[in-house]
Amino acid sequence: MAGAIDIVCNLFTPETVANGQTGLDEDFKTQVRMPADIRDGVTVENYLTMMDKAGIERSLLIAVRAGDINKKGGFELPYDVVHKVCQQYPDRFSGLAGIDPYRGMQGLRDLEQAVTEYGFVGAHLYPHWCELAPDAALYYPYYAKCCELDVPIMMQVGHNLVYSRERRLPSVGRPITLDQVAIDFPELKLIGIHIGIPWTQEMISMCWKHENVYTAGDAYAPKHWPPEFIHYANTYGKHKVLFGTDWPVISPERAVAEIDELGFRDDAKQLLMRDNALRIFNFPK
Repeated sequence: MAGAIDIVCNLFTPETVANGQTGLDEDFKTQVRMPADIRDGVTVENYLTMMDKAGIERSLLIAVRAGDINKKGGFELPYDVVHKVCQQYPDRFSGLAGIDPYRGMQGLRDLEQAVTEYGFVGAHLYPHWCELAPDAALYYPYYAKCCELDVPIMMQVGHNLVYSRERRLPSVGRPITLDQVAIDFPELKLIGIHIGIPWTQEMISMCWKHENVYTAGDAYAPKHWPPEFIHYANTYGKHKVLFGTDWPVISPERAVAEIDELGFRDDAKQLLMRDNALRIFNFPK
């Protein structure tokens, strides 16, 4: 199999950590048992080495927009920061444009620029940072724009943790809220990332019901994936599940090694690790 594609990756460098562009405090890092030697960030060059060791060919970097930037605890990673990394390593990284629905028309213009000028391959949404469920009307212009640009949008579904004690966020991302979105935008490729825990069966039901809804196994170590998620990815849902790490939450080497231990069928593993991403995203030739 050619190299894997990690569809959920954060630019967790010494610069983004120092600039407060990750949204993670020390308590969160302790809760997810983040190794001490990476807590202050990892250079892009060192992360590429980690990708190589794990057999990951390409990672999708999120230009995060964590809800309303004017609220306490809100933050963003500017599109141009991610774009520069993608320009430097075009064969290894692609960008994802973070969505802040409170920016209105300017946010829509930003999304179009990210795709048409920067070459970003999709959009990314954090419903909990916006404190709006995925079916909120404020997102609908962005869903329409993604259809127009023919790019998928991924969003965290399931519960969320306390990323920073200065702002505790509600868990608004029930997977079932994708139902109406998928009905209203049948052309939109929707990816519910983070497995949907603790509502994994809801996430699976949305993928089963809607041909345009997908999910990703990221943010949780594969050895802890729910059995129903593993079964879905390995059998009747093998065309609907993508691989991701949510780095720095899960390291690439750990993710790949633990997936190798899950006993996936060869065809299902190929789809999970690479082919589904190639089908859903428009990567540069």
